[in-house]
Amino acid sequence: MKIYYVEDEKDLAGIIQKYLRKEGYDVTVFEDGETAMDHIDDPVDLWILDIMLTGETDGYDLIRALKERRSQAATIFTSARDQDLDKIKGLELGSDDYLAKPYSPRELILRVKAVLRRHRTNDSKYAYYGPYTIDLGKREITADDEVIDLTNKEFELLLFFLKNINTAYTREVILKQVWGENYYGSDRVVDDLLRRLRHKMPQLKIETIYGYGYRLL
Repeated sequence: MKIYYVEDEKDLAGIIQKYLRKEGYDVTVFEDGETAMDHIDDPVDLWILDIMLTGETDGYDLIRALKERRSQAATIFTSARDQDLDKIKGLELGSDDYLAKPYSPRELILRVKAVLRRHRTNDSKYAYYGPYTIDLGKREITADDEVIDLTNKEFELLLFFLKNINTAYTREVILKQVWGENYYGSDRVVDDLLRRLRHKMPQLKIETIYGYGYRLL
């Protein structure tokens, strides 16, 4: 599970990052809101946002941006300011949980696990990547309220990448997984299908590994 943690207190950020990584999470820390905003469209499972941040962009700005983009990432707010006011505003903006400072790393981890567990349960029929919502039951993809039409093989290729994100595969492996063991045609059909998929879904970050194959980032 991928977590973006936005916290300008370096010592606290370092401690929390270590605890979360020990739990098996892939954690990236941003020390200011502006840098975090540059990654607002990244495919992430959870944002942990401090409300008060150095610079002009605060936690509220970040969650507004996430909601404007219809991000499916879960969010947790933290703050050392007026707790009732921040909690109400954060939840109204769409935060999944709120944690007042100071908090223990263990408490945050328990909240993280609970939020991600709820999120997976609620969205078990869907997959998400950037601006794309994939309805696994209907085999339908939408972005900005528009339906993206994929052929059956294009959809199968997309699902293969989504299930194996950040893992590189050769054309031969992709061919067997998408076309089946009994397909004996050229592995260049993978390139052709991928070209069509990229055209229809330009926000997919599919990396070409020359001389090897492909990987979805």
